[in-house]
Amino acid sequence: MKTTWDIFCSVVDNYGDIGVTWRLARQLVAEHGVAVRLWVDDLAPFVRLCPQADAGAGQQWQQGVEIRRWPTRWTECAPADVVIGAFACQLPAEYIDAMRARPAPPLWLNLEYLSAEDWVEGCHGLPSPQPNGLRKVFFFPGFTGKTGGLLREASLLARREAFENDPQARATFLQGLGVSPRPGARLISLFAYENPQLGNWLDALAADAQPSLVLVPEGRVLGDICGWLGEPRLAVGDVRQRGALTLQILPFVSQDDYDRLLWSCDFNAVRGEDSFVRAQWAARPMLWHIYIQEDNAHWEKLDAFLAHYRHGLSDSAQAALVELWRAWNMDRDTAQAWRDALGHWDELQRHARQWCARQAAQPDLAMALVHFYRNWI
Repeated sequence: MKTTWDIFCSVVDNYGDIGVTWRLARQLVAEHGVAVRLWVDDLAPFVRLCPQADAGAGQQWQQGVEIRRWPTRWTECAPADVVIGAFACQLPAEYIDAMRARPAPPLWLNLEYLSAEDWVEGCHGLPSPQPNGLRKVFFFPGFTGKTGGLLREASLLARREAFENDPQARATFLQGLGVSPRPGARLISLFAYENPQLGNWLDALAADAQPSLVLVPEGRVLGDICGWLGEPRLAVGDVRQRGALTLQILPFVSQDDYDRLLWSCDFNAVRGEDSFVRAQWAARPMLWHIYIQEDNAHWEKLDAFLAHYRHGLSDSAQAALVELWRAWNMDRDTAQAWRDALGHWDELQRHARQWCARQAAQPDLAMALVHFYRNWI
């Protein structure tokens, strides 16, 4: 009999929560043969990631995963063997009561946000006894062997390498998006939050000797691009050129196509958590726009990751990389930081592949969760 898993996802204001839980659910089903129900309180963002899904369905199956609308008024439902509350979302009280009533309580996990901060290793796997007698365990994704690892499908890197070694596959994919790069153009993907420093970076790209094509999936950064261009709005398919820079607006694509977009580009600017991890598996130089927190608490998380990621770079390349990421996230001169980073382009390319290989040598998040459950029972 298959082990059953319930994953609860409360969509906040972006696609990171549902992006992570949907990837995890698919991988658990495809690679570990478990039965997964993914409970989502807002299916509209899910349909953006899985276009064949039905935003109005209370229950549906997509790629082997049972997708359930998380109802406002909970109805009776037998708890699963493993229960995951993603990112500290609050499970329904009736469901928790049913967990407690089981002859053998389920493994209750709180899947935390990704962080490279030192304290994560000490908190990963710690139980939290609840007043009702249940125990909830904190499970932290991360970048070291003392954490839960990163989401990575078993075939991901092999699929990326096959794509990289097939120029026609890349050309066909880009053509399907209406993209026809000029010979010699640097391809850049841009998926970011609103950013006051975007205009400085675009100015630098426009003034560069090498042409750049920046591909922008629909998202929150479009307003800043419109402001830089002096236009009221942009739509999917619009192309604008300023000097050496060409901007093209892409549709919001599925997760699998987003992976191919990252693989097709020479540099990827990403945001949040899900696209941040996928950019690392793309093994390209990248720029992370971290989610803003009160009192600039996100800066500590940014520097914690950089302390890991920059290891192995020369001192000058480290300094250029750190300054670019800090400028992007701390409202500093991104234009000069970009020009400085270009001086280390070859080294940053090699480093991105080495970092990817080091992370791939560790167990992935889905595997770590399954092993944790097997050791728990």
